[in-house]
Amino acid sequence: MPTIFFYGPELETEKKKELIRSFTQKASELTGIPEAAFVVYLRSSSPEEVGVGGELLSDRKAREAEKG
Repeated sequence: MPTIFFYGPELETEKKKELIRSFTQKASELTGIPEAAFVVYLRSSSPEEVGVGGELLSDRKAREAEKG
């Protein structure tokens, strides 16, 4: 079974459904593997649990918000 992992922000249920549908359709189209074979995992991560460029994403977002 082909498996797709997506790590990102918490999403509303409808957006999760669309993301899973989109990933599955495109992966099936590109690989020729039937959609029914794909497994998609959505893992939410808060900005306090993600580092970008050597700093917490929450700190980076706060700094960017201050700049306006």
